[in-house]
Amino acid sequence: MDAFQAVRTVLAVRKYQEKPIPPEVVRKIVESAWLTASSNNRQPWHFIVVDDRETLCEIGSLASTGHYIAEAPLAVAVIIENKSAESDASRAIQSMVLTAWSEGVGSNWVGYYGLDAIKPILGIPTRLELFAIIPFGYPEAKLGLGKKNRKPFDDVISYGKYGAKLKRSLG
Repeated sequence: MDAFQAVRTVLAVRKYQEKPIPPEVVRKIVESAWLTASSNNRQPWHFIVVDDRETLCEIGSLASTGHYIAEAPLAVAVIIENKSAESDASRAIQSMVLTAWSEGVGSNWVGYYGLDAIKPILGIPTRLELFAIIPFGYPEAKLGLGKKNRKPFDDVISYGKYGAKLKRSLG
């Protein structure tokens, strides 16, 4: 699937099959994070791939907004060096989400804060912040390709100045 199709159709997935994700797909997902651009190419992040069932269950029990991590076959913990890295890490997360989706793998963002109890489980140094955990897995239910409920296009997109409609043809 091309990039726009992935953006257009991606959905948040919170229920996963017990089917493992092949290593080459896992590699592709995390490689997309590694390849993501960052401010001044600082790459202020670290990613931990977790596929151990016991660890996933423990993480799921501690993530107040993501108990479904315990049911996923895989999760990626996203660690940042400081608060200014949030934007860069968010870009890397979106790269992983879209890459996974293009491979038929669903995911959802868990956290953003309140994950400190998980840091010792993953051996994350106290000076670093656990920014998010992204569980990945094949969706349990058959999903259509992303019917999204969005505000009208002209309500959120302007051309040249706020409130001016985007021209039908920009060419």
